[in-house]
Amino acid sequence: MPAKKTARSQERRRVINRQVRSSTRTAVKKAVRTMGQADAEESVAAVRQAVSKLDRAASKHVVHRNAVARSKSRLMRRLNTATSS
Repeated sequence: MPAKKTARSQERRRVINRQVRSSTRTAVKKAVRTMGQADAEESVAAVRQAVSKLDRAASKHVVHRNAVARSKSRLMRRLNTATSS
């Protein structure tokens, strides 16, 4: 591929990846925030949404799959301690 065409396609991917990464981070932050305030059902729903966003980011190779697994593990651990107490 010519360098200019590669640069154009990389710029398009960069914008898309940034949006995916941002929405993923927002979902994770929302899940963590609801654990401290809301009831268990709302927390579980928020965590489920965050896990879905994380998996989607991993499938698109925006975030490394091991980083996603680590984030999911930490989220679930926090959810389990929040709902058990």
